[in-house]
Amino acid sequence: MNQEVNIIGAGLAGCEAAYQLAKRGIKVNLYEMKKITKTDAQSSDFLAELVCSNSLRSNDVLNAAGLMKEELRKLDSLLIKAADKFKVPAGSALAVDRELFSQYITKMMEENPLINAIHNEVTKIDQSAYTIVASGPLTSDTLMDDIKKFLGNDTLYFFDAIAPIIEFDSIDMSKAYFKSRYDKGTPDYINCPMTKEEYDLWYHEVINAKLAKIKDFEFKVFEGCMPFEEMARRGYQTLLYGPMKPVGLEKDGEKRPYAVVQLRQDNLRKSLYNIVGFQTHLTFSEQKRIIRMIPGLENAHIIRYGIMHRNSFINAPKSINQFYQTKKNPKIFFAGQLSGVEGYVESIGSGLVAGINMSRLVRKLDLFEFSTYTALGSQSYYIASASEDYFQPMNTNFGIFPGLEYKHKKKERKTLYAKRSLEAIDQMIGSGVLD
Repeated sequence: MNQEVNIIGAGLAGCEAAYQLAKRGIKVNLYEMKKITKTDAQSSDFLAELVCSNSLRSNDVLNAAGLMKEELRKLDSLLIKAADKFKVPAGSALAVDRELFSQYITKMMEENPLINAIHNEVTKIDQSAYTIVASGPLTSDTLMDDIKKFLGNDTLYFFDAIAPIIEFDSIDMSKAYFKSRYDKGTPDYINCPMTKEEYDLWYHEVINAKLAKIKDFEFKVFEGCMPFEEMARRGYQTLLYGPMKPVGLEKDGEKRPYAVVQLRQDNLRKSLYNIVGFQTHLTFSEQKRIIRMIPGLENAHIIRYGIMHRNSFINAPKSINQFYQTKKNPKIFFAGQLSGVEGYVESIGSGLVAGINMSRLVRKLDLFEFSTYTALGSQSYYIASASEDYFQPMNTNFGIFPGLEYKHKKKERKTLYAKRSLEAIDQMIGSGVLD
């Protein structure tokens, strides 16, 4: 077979798609521009960089994100395999050492004889070549202009935020303590408790803190990554029912604090911790001042400040089908957050589905539609069939799964969804259609 596939972007989706194509004997040209020019959110030259959180969310199959991960494990996802290999303690969530994770994926891409990793910027889609566009939500302006011309409709966007990372040695553990909520699993999170008086003073400073300038005319924020200062402005108690919820986090022998700031391990060496839910677009000086008002973080050494960045995505229902294939040109696919999915796991899933279907197209086989009983299939169906007028990216959730066709107890619903999904995956694998 002489056909090659071009993949634009070596993030989570691009690397997963490259792996799925290569394991089916198809040569891949994997383009990544990071060594030439980086976006504001990128910091390393490694592929598959996790620029926001280091968490891939729940690992429980009774949660849609956890179920999608289990589906991906069954389907030999390279990136989920890497996440499992380099996981760090995070309670019931799957969080990873982001540096070791990206180093491993880079090694796998560069050492695969069928993958040609090309460090160069792509500014135009070759519409005569088999191509998967997985350039991410921070696609360069020149490539985005070409995408707009190709699709014939405007791309959309929202703003996303990144949380700061703190050096562990700078945390005062005489005030902070390790604990997981309700003592579930091991005590993996660092907790910084606040009294009502401390929270009141801190809250006043947060809602009056200076923001970094946003150049774009219209400021649209994705609800799943709302900056903590924006949440605070929605009301005094918003953070108390969100990332600073104290329930189940009281220190042994002491009464429950009024508010709690949690930090999650960011690397296997346990030298770095990120502040959970503290995505922000405060100025760097204000971030330092506000963070150092938190008990236990008075001398916090911030090794990466939070930033705000623009996330672009295509209007998926107008542009692509359930295979992630464009309606205008069957040789061109989109994957990752640019395709209209939201989240790390969802991006990996889109890369796997796009990679498998691109391999079938190249081999002149019928494209394969994943069952909507699965998290992967319900996601691809949702972005292809949602309303064109009001389309927004969405994390995987049981609300986009087909309902159960028989009577059942409400408390059993998630278990039944998971059972049905994994059975459907096993049937696909057993049929050989995914080979």
